[in-house]
Amino acid sequence: MQNQIDDFASLRPGGLKFMAIHVLLMLMVILMACSKNYLAESSKGKAGYQDVSASPESRAADLLGRMTVDEKIGQMCQAERGALTQPGDINTYFLGSLLSGGGSAPSVNSPTTWAEMIDDFQVQALQTRLKIPLLYGVDAVHGHNNVYGAVIFPHNIGLGCTRNPGLVKEAARVTAIEMRATGAHWTFAPCIAVPRDERWGRTYEGFGETAELAEMMSLASVYGFQGEALDMRIDRLACAKHYIGDGGTSGGRDQGDAVLNESELRSIHLPGYISAVNAGVGSIMASFNSWNGQKLHGHRYLLTTVLKEELRFDGFIISDWAGIDQLPGDYRSDVLNAINAGIDMVMVPHNYQDFLLHLKDHVENGRISQERIDDAVSRILKVKFRLGLFENPFSSPSDLADFGGEGHRAVARQCVRESLVLLKNESQALPVTSDIKSIVVAGRNGHDLGAQCGGWSISWQGKRGNITVGTTIYHAVSRRAGSDVTVRYSENGSDITSGDLVIAVLGEDPYAEGAGDRTDLSLTAADQSLIENVSKTGATIIALLISGRPMIITDLLDDVDAFIAAWLPGTEGAGIADVLFGDYPPVGKLNHTWPRSMDQVPINQGEAAADPLFSYGFGLTY
Repeated sequence: MQNQIDDFASLRPGGLKFMAIHVLLMLMVILMACSKNYLAESSKGKAGYQDVSASPESRAADLLGRMTVDEKIGQMCQAERGALTQPGDINTYFLGSLLSGGGSAPSVNSPTTWAEMIDDFQVQALQTRLKIPLLYGVDAVHGHNNVYGAVIFPHNIGLGCTRNPGLVKEAARVTAIEMRATGAHWTFAPCIAVPRDERWGRTYEGFGETAELAEMMSLASVYGFQGEALDMRIDRLACAKHYIGDGGTSGGRDQGDAVLNESELRSIHLPGYISAVNAGVGSIMASFNSWNGQKLHGHRYLLTTVLKEELRFDGFIISDWAGIDQLPGDYRSDVLNAINAGIDMVMVPHNYQDFLLHLKDHVENGRISQERIDDAVSRILKVKFRLGLFENPFSSPSDLADFGGEGHRAVARQCVRESLVLLKNESQALPVTSDIKSIVVAGRNGHDLGAQCGGWSISWQGKRGNITVGTTIYHAVSRRAGSDVTVRYSENGSDITSGDLVIAVLGEDPYAEGAGDRTDLSLTAADQSLIENVSKTGATIIALLISGRPMIITDLLDDVDAFIAAWLPGTEGAGIADVLFGDYPPVGKLNHTWPRSMDQVPINQGEAAADPLFSYGFGLTY
């Protein structure tokens, strides 16, 4: 052996030194081979996309390469839970997502039954070949507002008046925790519409009439829902909506036409989306409206060229509820045009079998390219990996203990008191002082939790009455006033005497979307009668307006001593009592220019001819 070594060494430059290097190289080759065999054995049966240490991008790429056409297009379909022919359709059609539309809830509406329902759907998804988990979406737009007992926050119109993005972030965080308890992964929020016409029925869903507010609050909301982890792991999935121009339609018509030049569209309606994209928002919802006559669901320039290419949005675009159905042509062409325009997932929401048949036919016949399908599915899968769905697909029972709890309600209560805007305060009518011994809370909205919450509360349109757990204004005032003060409720103010302090609660009935479109923003006859009744007594009158927008109040201002815009405050009426009794001063500032009359509508900040009743940014304090 030694002779062989000596011979080998003598045959090579460098002698023994070279031989040693050669031997080491051979050993390395052997070790690498052994290591490769070991890794192959240890990972046998475990796909690369299941490697939790890999990036969402690499996991998505690996999974995508294993998928059939049917599995891919299934990921692009979102069905309404109530539309499922049977739960097994989730795995039969490889459905990637389900949603609960407004008011779509289990028969017994509670956090526990929600968790059981969504977990049962998830079990079906995990029985598919590749075990791709389901993404469950809800309209948690001001709290987890479909679930009985959830904390319901002020709608965005109120939050915009706080000018407090830190508080808005905290509200979104509470909502995310309550969603996590029920197993919901995805909220169709924040709405970062910029409402430019108060006649629009969705005015209350936006943070205000300026791009600045949309920009500031969208960032805060996305961080609240998703978190700010540097590795881009997210908690609950946010969805910036509705892209784009929904608040700028002519006449304030819901799902109407935004007749704007591109400069106006970009300067007013785009900044909120730029902010959301910079915050890492994982999904964006296309809008029902048109831009200069072309529906957004088929607008390739705005969806793909601007959003995906120019802004480099790397999440996925979801359609709105049956939104592609409004495109010109039949449903077959709607599917084709929407997907090619850049829609990645379609909220079908009912006839999912038809959608999948048309989509597959378009792919097989080359009308929709494999590249477009792979782009859409890759975007969806990356979000699922960012959410950690493959590792944690089910609800979080540990979060149920905090659901609707006092800690969460304290955040909502702060949101209420910071959202209130004091518009008038003559003779120091506010705050209520300790020498007041008789208070009447008057008006239909003074003792109505459903009216306080507005639309998107337990049901889609919302409704009056005791719809969930919370505190009405009357109850809040009664508790704060103390045992030595008489507090009573009067629906119409006809039984009020001169010695009373009157808190007259005016405003709208609940509504959502196009059902709230109005041509006249005057107060109702019942509210006008209420003010007439209480004015006759000579009592001190504090007016509270519960509404989803500024309303025409010019004529009644002289009849009241103080006036507060309370918006749609949600379940925590105690926040209103906090301000009325001076425990906290009013700090809210108007996020809408307030018109004197309907002749001035629409009216917005910076318009040369505007002579508003109250300017954008107005708000008194004590």
